[in-house]
Amino acid sequence: MTSFRIGFGMDVHRLAEGETLWLGGVLIPFDKGTVAHSDGDVLIHAICDALLGALKLGDIGKNFPDTSAEFKNIDSKILLSRTCQLVQNKGYSIVNIDASVCVQQPRLSPYIASMENTLAGVMGIDAGQVSVKATTTEQLGFEGRGEGISAYAVVLVTKKQNHD
Repeated sequence: MTSFRIGFGMDVHRLAEGETLWLGGVLIPFDKGTVAHSDGDVLIHAICDALLGALKLGDIGKNFPDTSAEFKNIDSKILLSRTCQLVQNKGYSIVNIDASVCVQQPRLSPYIASMENTLAGVMGIDAGQVSVKATTTEQLGFEGRGEGISAYAVVLVTKKQNHD
């Protein structure tokens, strides 16, 4: 019998001048970036939370606390890799990921394919299993005012055959 689990994750960070903007493991040129303990990659953080949630492993804050010096300014691709290891340790593999980034600016469409390829590479899956979308909020809310950025992710994982 095949076992499937679904997970949902979201993350939000404030945007500020003088910070870098990492999304999906890709550095996006922009005059603002995320304010965070790590590199502030909201897309990766949402995916991590979705994967962790699917297997009832807590959340990103529990597994990689922002009170720990170990995670100060850490590359979020490392957090994603470690999260995928936790998923594998539970005997599951990723079927697919669907994620959305909400930000008024910058325009992200030129970077979507690079994000999908980078994420897939970190997770050891095919880029066809990763869907990243970007949207504005029509100038509404904190994203629309350029104050912050949010990301949402849904994942489907399946139990590997012949695993206890």
